[in-house]
Amino acid sequence: MSWFSWLFIVWSRSSQSLLLVWLVGRELGIRDGLLCDQMLTCSRWGTPSSQGLFQDGDVIIGGLFPLHYQPPVIDHDFTKLPLLQKLFKQNSLIYILSFYLPPLSLEYVPLQYIYAMVFALEEINHSTMLLQGIKLGYHIFDSCGRPPWALQSALSLVGGDNTSCGQSVPMIIGGASSITSQILSTVLGPLSIPFISYLSTCPCLSDRLQYPNFFRTIPSDIYQARAVAQLVIRFNWTWVGAVVANNNYGYMAVKEEIQGAGVCLAFVETLQRENIISDARRAALTIQASTARVILIFTWYTDVRELFLQLAKLNVTDRQFLASEAWSTSGDLVQNSVTSKVANGVLGVATRSSAIPGFESYLRRLHPIHHPDDEFLREFWEVEFGCSLHLSSSSMPTSLSHCNGSESLKKVQNLFTDASQLRVTYNVYLAVYAAAHALHSLLCPIKDSPSENNISTCSSPKQIKATELLQHLQEVNFTTPQDETFYFQGADIPAKYDLVNWQKMPDGTLKIALIGQVDGFALHLNESAIQWITGFNRVPISVCSEICPPGTRKVSRKGKPLCCFDCIPCAAGEISNKTGSLDCERCPLELWSNAKRTACIPRQLDFLAFNETLGITLTTAAVTGVTVTTVVFVVFLHYRHTPVVRANNSELSFLLLVSIKLCFLCSLVFIGRPSVWSCRFQQAAFGISFVLCVSCLKVKTIVVLAAFRSARPGAEALIRWFGPGQQRGSICLLTCIQIIICTIWLSLIPPVPRQDLGFQGSKVTLECAMVSVVGFCLILGYIGLLACTSLILAFFARKLPDNFNEAKLITFSMLIFCAVWVAFVPAYLSSPGKYTVAVEVFAILASSYGLLFCIFAPKCFIILLRPERNTKKYMMAR
Repeated sequence: MSWFSWLFIVWSRSSQSLLLVWLVGRELGIRDGLLCDQMLTCSRWGTPSSQGLFQDGDVIIGGLFPLHYQPPVIDHDFTKLPLLQKLFKQNSLIYILSFYLPPLSLEYVPLQYIYAMVFALEEINHSTMLLQGIKLGYHIFDSCGRPPWALQSALSLVGGDNTSCGQSVPMIIGGASSITSQILSTVLGPLSIPFISYLSTCPCLSDRLQYPNFFRTIPSDIYQARAVAQLVIRFNWTWVGAVVANNNYGYMAVKEEIQGAGVCLAFVETLQRENIISDARRAALTIQASTARVILIFTWYTDVRELFLQLAKLNVTDRQFLASEAWSTSGDLVQNSVTSKVANGVLGVATRSSAIPGFESYLRRLHPIHHPDDEFLREFWEVEFGCSLHLSSSSMPTSLSHCNGSESLKKVQNLFTDASQLRVTYNVYLAVYAAAHALHSLLCPIKDSPSENNISTCSSPKQIKATELLQHLQEVNFTTPQDETFYFQGADIPAKYDLVNWQKMPDGTLKIALIGQVDGFALHLNESAIQWITGFNRVPISVCSEICPPGTRKVSRKGKPLCCFDCIPCAAGEISNKTGSLDCERCPLELWSNAKRTACIPRQLDFLAFNETLGITLTTAAVTGVTVTTVVFVVFLHYRHTPVVRANNSELSFLLLVSIKLCFLCSLVFIGRPSVWSCRFQQAAFGISFVLCVSCLKVKTIVVLAAFRSARPGAEALIRWFGPGQQRGSICLLTCIQIIICTIWLSLIPPVPRQDLGFQGSKVTLECAMVSVVGFCLILGYIGLLACTSLILAFFARKLPDNFNEAKLITFSMLIFCAVWVAFVPAYLSSPGKYTVAVEVFAILASSYGLLFCIFAPKCFIILLRPERNTKKYMMAR
């Protein structure tokens, strides 16, 4: 069984996705470990088995780097073209791809990654501390940034199908994308071949069960996403748009961390490299139409370049961009004139930078003369200097002049020679040293025997076993030449990031400024050094709804994200004293909300005052009643000798007028600020005044009945037994009973002034609270008893001779009196606050006016307007 057939069996038993990769291999032309001659890669020089950067050694380390970038193609359905339909029928998929692939462009930054690996290996080979007597070599291929090409190169490396002599590599450094690392780690997993990535950041790769052979020298995206979330929260951006790569890299950052931090996403647009032009155009239109002013971009820098181009066409220049580490320090973007128009003030997370001593001088010393077999350097040289090397196999136009040999990188300033901020390049450097330390731990163990003097001796590299090397790689712990401690935590390294800001220079160019750092979960930021898109110190505002001010609460909009809400004012008696409150707090009973609903203030005391409209009205009515009663009293006093006044005992009439006046006056005691003595006096005055008044009416009614009953034969003595003395005595007796009730009540459990906190409002009523309602009920009950008996007696006397009888007048007055006080009870119990007192005052005045007018108005009418009726003859006539 061939090696690839065995690999297929393993894949088919483990998961469906592995079967797909094998099928891709079939489509790419892989046959039993050999690459078909028809296989065309992105490389301009032929198949990856013969084209790359090679250096023989005792141990070969593989390298995969996306040296060439394939620009996006215009979206077409190629299968509808007649020529391509014919090619499809011939299973010529490879030729279709080569026919429509646009020209490739050389990327300077990945080329720097390649020579960082070469530089590190040369350092290690010259080191006296690592792998003495063992030379490390390298086989480096161009992965073109596409998983199929990376897969074929990796299979070529582990299968030994290269120009060296069939020697396979024990580990590979590569994986410029997470999807590529997932595929390669899964393919190499059954072989236990370690795979170290310098740029794959998907958290899914931390799963040691699924990817036990994967390592990386760049932190997991989980930390980067948390850092971005901290930035968003720090600047109160709650409404953010997102443009992400159509893979785990983008979706993880947006879905898990950004939304998990309570930030709402206005939109999420995905970019797919195969359709980058149409996707970027769609994303740019979405950004233009959205109200979000902060846009988070998690994708590769080549995709961002196309997105910025589309935004520039739409003249969208007022958005604040948040950058992931994949493009936050991209020199290609910073130096692009289109970028400077669209992306000024970019705030981003970047891989921690570090210097590599001697690396810049190493780059500037590179020359094709010293590396005649280096096709990567040859192509770079031709592109950079615009000349053609004589032995170049590249497809450069023949019109270019030949290089004269005086070309040099010593004064060249470009992305390849720029070593001022080495980030991913330093990750490659660390990956090489991690591999070297793992090999050293495996091949050169320190022996503790005295004869060896603790000197490590290295065994033959032919004894390398992948499983043992994998174990030693997991346990590496060393100090780098930059005096940094390096170790793996599973597949990851401790998270360290730089925070960078794109700042516009006076000449219009952009520079990348360091404004802070992230160490684990701690964020250190110099906000004063940030240059924003809106101005140097003006932080952009990006919210769906403005934060609710104090005095309001948030109410979510139906069908909208949580960050989109309306601000509803707090209800009366509730406050919110901070911005963005979800609920309003109710004030304590003794406090109430102010007009702005931002603080609880003491409630204003409220009572029935003399200077308010209701108090003035009731006072006027009471004073008017006193005045009218006084006028009637004067009239009766002036005409005291007339028959109308003398009828039914004029003394009782005068006493009745005095009691009615007292009723009017006692109502004034209820108006004004309640006090201890006023609370006691008002109920006593009310009860005694009305008992005196009703007692007079009752006695007058009895006198009327006695007078007419005594006219019957044998009843002459009846009137003598109820003469003036007995009448006065009856009134005194009935009144004294009420006085005794009031004295006992006010002595034991009197009413006291108290604030009524039960009524909700800005005012608290100061009222005379009935500590015990028993006394008050006894007072009202006694008055009601006298009134009812008076009404019954008057009702029986209503048919006596009209001209002399006032029983009808008493009947009407008692009916009004009883009606008023029957209506008083429900009105009193249902009235809030000071209106309870107003209802009682109104009842007193209404019943007093009823008695005054029903009894004395007819008599005054006769006395003043009909004096001819005020005679004894008329009064005695039937």
